[in-house]
Amino acid sequence: MDAANDCKNDCQRELTGMLSCFFGLVTGSFAQDSSDSDLELSTVRHQPEGLEQLQAQTKFTKKELQSLYRGFKNECPSGLVDEETFKTIYSQFFPQGDATTYAHFLFNAFDLDRNGSIRFEDFVIGLSVLLRGTVTEKLNWAFNLYDINKDGYITKEEMLLIMKSIYDMMGRYTYPSVRDEAPSEHVEKFFQKMDRNRDGVVTIEEFIETCQKDENIMNSMQLFENVI
Repeated sequence: MDAANDCKNDCQRELTGMLSCFFGLVTGSFAQDSSDSDLELSTVRHQPEGLEQLQAQTKFTKKELQSLYRGFKNECPSGLVDEETFKTIYSQFFPQGDATTYAHFLFNAFDLDRNGSIRFEDFVIGLSVLLRGTVTEKLNWAFNLYDINKDGYITKEEMLLIMKSIYDMMGRYTYPSVRDEAPSEHVEKFFQKMDRNRDGVVTIEEFIETCQKDENIMNSMQLFENVI
């Protein structure tokens, strides 16, 4: 297999891991049918914002929000998800891999106020972007995931940490099998492609511009739009 095909396969593996694994969590644990007429608020310690407000902030219908909330409350009766709970839920989908590190990065991407917990509002607003957002909105969310220290830039080290966590979670069980050096090789190729001015960091503008020109990434943006 030549270098171009290697790079293409690595890119597809990364996107599949980052997106399908996350949405597996959504459809498997949180998206459940509900016939309730309103969000049920009486049994949780943290009460989410009103249904109308969440409808205005997201691209979900009333019925979809009700369904998502019932599943969320079932997994997290307190109305808040701490990191350990999030890791436990997420890891259920990868019993043969180690999803701990990737779940940590994903948790931080949702925990925007950095208070150590995810509210239903945080969850559903982020989910709305990933499922129903524009390409630019989705890429902004992905940039935030890769920007681990939230300084507005992605470094090669940050990209490698994310990549290794994806490979730890699922790479060993993909076909063709993953070589140990594959994450580093992929990051080197893709980072050089993104870092257009060669200053050692990737800005949000460089990230979005590069991704918009990549056919594999653009195709992946459409995979999960009708997942719920």
